[in-house]
Amino acid sequence: MDKFVTRHRKRSVDEADEWKSGEPIKKCKDECEVEEEFSQPIPWQKFEAEGLDCDYSFLFEKEEADHLLKQLEEEVMYFTGDKAKVQVYGKSYQVPRKQATYGDEGLMYSFSGVQLLAKPWTPTLEHIRDAVTKATGHTFNFVLINRYKDGHDHMGEHRDDERELDPACPIASVSLGAVRDFIFRHKDARGGSSKRQIEPVKLELAHGSLLLMNYPTNTYWYHSLPVRKKVKTPRINLTFRCIVKNRQKTSIKMD
Repeated sequence: MDKFVTRHRKRSVDEADEWKSGEPIKKCKDECEVEEEFSQPIPWQKFEAEGLDCDYSFLFEKEEADHLLKQLEEEVMYFTGDKAKVQVYGKSYQVPRKQATYGDEGLMYSFSGVQLLAKPWTPTLEHIRDAVTKATGHTFNFVLINRYKDGHDHMGEHRDDERELDPACPIASVSLGAVRDFIFRHKDARGGSSKRQIEPVKLELAHGSLLLMNYPTNTYWYHSLPVRKKVKTPRINLTFRCIVKNRQKTSIKMD
């Protein structure tokens, strides 16, 4: 694994007892910087490598996370048919998971040859979105939802670098359900003829957790959720984004 820095937001003695994930490598200077970056005093870990900048924390306690997962299973309407497929080198493939998009009126997201119009926010999605905004200080107008029925469902290596995304706003990834591995791989270290020897960075995304992928992470690092056959239970991931409407493509694939 590549070397990365873990640092925590400054916290009270009681909070320190609850957050048992090791001592920060950087001390007061970094703690003060993180304290100013976020609006909600929850304990954050900072993960850094060359061109990678991520923050990780637990946003929801288990009881609330369980409830939110149950509500999403009832509320979210996933895409079917052609909108459940992607284009790779001119060929169409079934997405190995379920997907849905929600957000402000008229917003649309384009990736892998597919254009998806956002459905209106549900009450549960609004609650999660507002919790993310309160914790991070960033406003989000769109969410891409991925449902993995078990460890066979997965996501291949990619970067969230579409032109309609606001580069100044991080992508906020909320995980509910099964714990899954999340792998970052530097763009110069991909493939058999890679230019450089840069080790991947592996995280475990837990139930109720929040991962912030800050700029310039998606410029230099691909990320994936690989197959894990031993995982038998579902996971729902919500990636909140800020879309700049005037950068969207004009051709919209309607429901």
